[in-house]
Amino acid sequence: MIAGCRSFSLQSDYRVYAAGGMGLDLRPHNHLQHYDMLKDMWVSLAPMPTPRYAATSFLRGSKIYVLGGRQSKYAVNAFEVFDIETRSWTKFPNIPYKRAFSIFVTLDNHLYSLGGLRQGRLYRQPKFLRTMDVFDMEQGGWLKMERSFFLKKRRADFVAGSLSGRVIVAGGLGNQPTVLETAEAFHPGKNKWEILPAMPTPRCACSSIVVKNCLLAVGGVNQGLSDAVEALSVSDS
Repeated sequence: MIAGCRSFSLQSDYRVYAAGGMGLDLRPHNHLQHYDMLKDMWVSLAPMPTPRYAATSFLRGSKIYVLGGRQSKYAVNAFEVFDIETRSWTKFPNIPYKRAFSIFVTLDNHLYSLGGLRQGRLYRQPKFLRTMDVFDMEQGGWLKMERSFFLKKRRADFVAGSLSGRVIVAGGLGNQPTVLETAEAFHPGKNKWEILPAMPTPRCACSSIVVKNCLLAVGGVNQGLSDAVEALSVSDS
């Protein structure tokens, strides 16, 4: 495997895919490889069109979706898809706004791009965002969202997932001097956000996974490193 940090990895059909990352020279990578667990070997594939690290990725059918990420300290808004069967990349419409530490969640046939931190040479100072952009997976385009659909709290680097037909967000960093403890859920059927119980241990930079209709928040940072493991469940109503 090519050396690098903050690459993403996915597993599919006895193969682990790894892409992007940052090299020892701090330059973003565009490498894509898979590890064949049956043959115990790494195989190089077509490189990503946009070199980056800290991107978000998910597997849907035979396609790997790669969104956002960073080049140096600046966010990128590239959205690209790798077809495992044809071993080729396709460029999708860019994420509407460049922002770092935003979170992406899939629910039904929609992809939600949530929150984040606006920063870079075009802005005088960083700004936390409430933005919610929605990509229609069937139509292949970003939907125009009214500001009334935005998150209630400005936040970045938070926990997120989909539970019981809702998009869940919790914790993260915002305009407050300490990490956030608040949680909220977007109900697509009602087109509104609902307040949820606060995180018992406020933190950012968590790992998360949905297991048996529970969103698990693992580890993270709150002044120092946190070893907290907490689960959120919501009713179907």
